[in-house]
Amino acid sequence: MNRLRYAVSLSYEVLDPMADFLLNIEAACTARQTVVSEQLTLPPGLDVDRYTDPVLANRLLRLRAPQGRLAIRYDAVVDIDHHLEDGDKLEEIPVAGLPVEVLPYLAPSRYCESDRLMEFASREFGGMQRGYARVYAIREWVRNHVRFLSRSTNERTSAADTVVERTGVCRDFAHLMIALCRALSIPARMSSSLNYGADIRMGAPDFHAVVEIYLSHRWYLLDPSGISIPTGLLRIGTGRDAGDIPFAAIFGQVWSDQPLVEIEPLTDVAAGIGMPVFTPKAISTW
Repeated sequence: MNRLRYAVSLSYEVLDPMADFLLNIEAACTARQTVVSEQLTLPPGLDVDRYTDPVLANRLLRLRAPQGRLAIRYDAVVDIDHHLEDGDKLEEIPVAGLPVEVLPYLAPSRYCESDRLMEFASREFGGMQRGYARVYAIREWVRNHVRFLSRSTNERTSAADTVVERTGVCRDFAHLMIALCRALSIPARMSSSLNYGADIRMGAPDFHAVVEIYLSHRWYLLDPSGISIPTGLLRIGTGRDAGDIPFAAIFGQVWSDQPLVEIEPLTDVAAGIGMPVFTPKAISTW
């Protein structure tokens, strides 16, 4: 088991008389991920509405803020009891055998145009043995053929763009892997996390996009960018692509400061809580 402490600090200047915010920064609660403690700090007198998606476990915060400075902070301690499995035991599920709630993750989405990449995916991966080995090969192809370059893309960059440009940030790596998997009828979706274990030369800790693939009736986690330690990736939001799970959706004229993110592991040997590590096994937090 791993225990992670993280904090997110958001700072804005609201220019309109009022502005609305939808935030997805709180840790999800699943059978494999437990929130030990948490605290949301808001300005006095500011009300917040909460909603938890009953299927995806996304925890949304909705608030309306008046003109002026707005500071929000969320602190949490999260336990993750990973499900680890040998990759050679994991199989792709035929479309006819997929649960109804998984079917949306076969379709093209805003940033993952799997319909445009079918020929490419079939040529590169169609002849491989189906299962985790093929999925991992897709992950390795993306990691090896796309260069991680900060601020090289924007909110309009899609998987098809990344195939051409071959540069991007974590969300571009994730979108490309998702699109390639869907093009092969493998359900794939995005999960938002934090980049624990990333090289400090890449900059301060930040939000991080990773991929989940549906194999043997469970969602398994992979990081196609390869910059993080996989067992140190906690779950915040889950959706078809980045358009579904922004950490902040803002309605109104607002200036945004760079979010400040902190993350660190906590250990307790007596309780069986150790440091996040790399593992060759397939990982699930669902």
